[in-house]
Amino acid sequence: MTEQRVPAWKRLGLSLTNAKDTAPLPASPATSTKRSRNGLPRVPDPEDPEPVRLSQTRERMPLRASTRSIEPSPEPPNPLDAPTEAQLLRDLPFTLQGLSSTNLAFSDSSLRLPSTLPVPIISLLHTLAEPSLLYRSLSVFVESSEGGLVGQSLRSAIGVELRAYLGLVATLEAQIRRALAQLQESPGNLGLGKAGVTLKRCVVWTREATMGLRLMSMMVEEAKGRRSKVTIAALTDSLAEKKGGELISLIHSYASSHGDPFVYTFAERLLIHVTRPFYTMLQHWIYDGELEDPFLEFFVYQNRDVDLDSDPRRGGATSVWEDKYRLKDSMIPTIITQDFAKKVYLIGKSLNFIRYGCGDSAWVENHSKSSMRELRYGDTATLESSIDSAYKGTMARLIYLMEDKFKLFEHLAALKKYLLLGQGDFVALLMESLASNLDRPANSQYRHTLTAQLEHAIRNSNAQYDSPDVLRRLDARMLELSHGEIGWDVFTLEYRVDSPLDVIVTPWASKQYLKVFNFLWRVKRVEFALGSTWRRTMTGARGVLGAVGDKVDADWKNARGGIAEMIHFVSQLQHYILFEVIEAGWEGLQKAMRTPDATLDDLISAHGAYLRSITRKGLLAPSGSQASSSTAPDFTAQLHELLKLMLAYKDAVDSLYSYSVAEFTRRQDLAAKIETRTAAGTWGVTEKDEDEFGSSHMSNTNKRSSRRTNDRDDESPIPPLLPITSSGNAAADEAAILSSLRQRLHSLATDFRARVNILLGDLAYQPDVDMRFLGVVMNFNDVYAPVRRGGRRRQTNAKEGTHHHERDANDKGAKEKGKERERVKRTRDESEANGGASKEN
Repeated sequence: MTEQRVPAWKRLGLSLTNAKDTAPLPASPATSTKRSRNGLPRVPDPEDPEPVRLSQTRERMPLRASTRSIEPSPEPPNPLDAPTEAQLLRDLPFTLQGLSSTNLAFSDSSLRLPSTLPVPIISLLHTLAEPSLLYRSLSVFVESSEGGLVGQSLRSAIGVELRAYLGLVATLEAQIRRALAQLQESPGNLGLGKAGVTLKRCVVWTREATMGLRLMSMMVEEAKGRRSKVTIAALTDSLAEKKGGELISLIHSYASSHGDPFVYTFAERLLIHVTRPFYTMLQHWIYDGELEDPFLEFFVYQNRDVDLDSDPRRGGATSVWEDKYRLKDSMIPTIITQDFAKKVYLIGKSLNFIRYGCGDSAWVENHSKSSMRELRYGDTATLESSIDSAYKGTMARLIYLMEDKFKLFEHLAALKKYLLLGQGDFVALLMESLASNLDRPANSQYRHTLTAQLEHAIRNSNAQYDSPDVLRRLDARMLELSHGEIGWDVFTLEYRVDSPLDVIVTPWASKQYLKVFNFLWRVKRVEFALGSTWRRTMTGARGVLGAVGDKVDADWKNARGGIAEMIHFVSQLQHYILFEVIEAGWEGLQKAMRTPDATLDDLISAHGAYLRSITRKGLLAPSGSQASSSTAPDFTAQLHELLKLMLAYKDAVDSLYSYSVAEFTRRQDLAAKIETRTAAGTWGVTEKDEDEFGSSHMSNTNKRSSRRTNDRDDESPIPPLLPITSSGNAAADEAAILSSLRQRLHSLATDFRARVNILLGDLAYQPDVDMRFLGVVMNFNDVYAPVRRGGRRRQTNAKEGTHHHERDANDKGAKEKGKERERVKRTRDESEANGGASKEN
């Protein structure tokens, strides 16, 4: 026995007969124009005088036929034993239903044909076997219960078509029985052609039904991801390869990309049934914000991989909005566009956020009752209007809740005032009250002390007029402690943001605010320290420092110039960050957030862009092509080094001030002793004083003391002091201390100027206009010589300038030391001369 398969020309969808070869039987007028309720055609009555002709377009449908096997019976060929056409017609209704009969028996996925039949009859039976095998396979597929809701809808739609096919078979069976009865009752040799029913006419009558069965079989094959031979076992498998939106897109491809009107009509008819579960899920999503998708067939899915409770900072609104639901592009059916799907996704996610994140489930329920409409396939106008109205209403409600109920803009303004140091009086009071505490080691700081100082700064500044809800969120805390740190290094402010505002002020945003605050706090600290030292030196110049000007006046002139230079640098840096960066970014944020059609995603993206702008430009991070370059300058590290240099210079100036005060105190004590002793009638200076301080200008001292005694009306608030000579061990130690202070101040000032030159050189070649303008403002009078890294000529010039500056400073110091030595020598000579005159007397 050899197996006979369907020929290749049949698998391409070609027909055995043309329209001109058909000789339809007459049928009754009542049945000639009728079609079945579900679309498959009814068999015409043989008494109808009008012929039944098929459309030529259906003849050219490029669909592949099924590849079921048809096997001949194993008996040797014997023409006398071959069944007649009447016997085959009698068995044909059973064969078309997939049932075995006397002459045509099924075995699994094949049909056995008697081998004694002539070739034309076998060719006709090949054609009639295709719908039989397709029906047999599809009926088993329909009876299975696996798959999702859309898959079950496909089974239901195919079941409807199969019932229509059975109606066709029933009509055909009635025609065959009537023809056979006429054949038995008629006298003589009446052929089947005269009776009106033949195998060829059965082929013509079942051709359109065969095309429908073939089309449904191809859909099932592609849904399984297979285009090979279809078996009953394959069709009974669940639709694991394609489901939901993918399955809808598959069926819709036949309606949208096929030129055959029959295929288009058939696919559209299937889509009406298949898309019902999809539109039900869509309806619940856009009106209730709930996802009713037990088989994961919708293009929105719940993200179950993220543990919402593992990270407490990602809980609440952030998790509901960012992590709870995701959009799956592969599940978006082709009956809707990508933008339409994103709008649907945003509507449902917003409703779900309003219900669970904002706690406004009552509004969601009222919105669902008042706005819900029935959605179905083909009603595009209703679908678009429903989506647009739901989108506008949902977005308007969500923005209203964020602005009015949860005070989003008020809290963003508070973050700007307190964490970005926009509230100047509050920051000044806080820094002044905390200065003494933060100078101590970090491990000696206590949170209750910091909190008390924070409340003091709030009560004594304009911050007291902010709402209580804003003030209770502001808190002072300490960062992680490290060895050797002081309070300035670990102090920080914290602004707590609760749900649902944490969907915008995310944990990442809080870290960015903290990063900017820590940098601005360091800059403010340097400004505060330099300002305190500047005020002390300027007030001391009229008192203490003026009294010792003969010794340290040149040092103080250089120190005040260095402090003024550093204050200018810090002031320009602060102005750039607070006004050019933060204020400009704040205006852009408000403009983006107050657009009429803004969504929550727009608010989140605008706030994220605002933070990225102030962290990049405020911390002087490189931008453009330099951001990814390994040789890009690290402006943050340069600024931190400059700030450390300024604090070190401030400490050196404070040491010089302490030295000047000590010098003033020694001179004041000596002048008081001389005045007291002179008033008592004794020598003003004793040998002990000479050994301790050295003898210098004793006659001038006596004259000043007598003048001070005799003339009390013109006395100065600061008594005249004696310049102390550099004799003795104490004087030598003081000279060494002063020399070391001068060297430290000079080296720090030189290092500061060199680092500023490098910073300005890097800023000059940044693509950002504001960063380049910062370098211009800092060097508005060309006092610096900017040096670009990698430029040998500029570095050489800078080094030459630095060496020239150091050489001038060394020459100036040598001149000062020479003048001091001449002054000391002249004083010693005068003392010896006064001593010789005393001995002669």
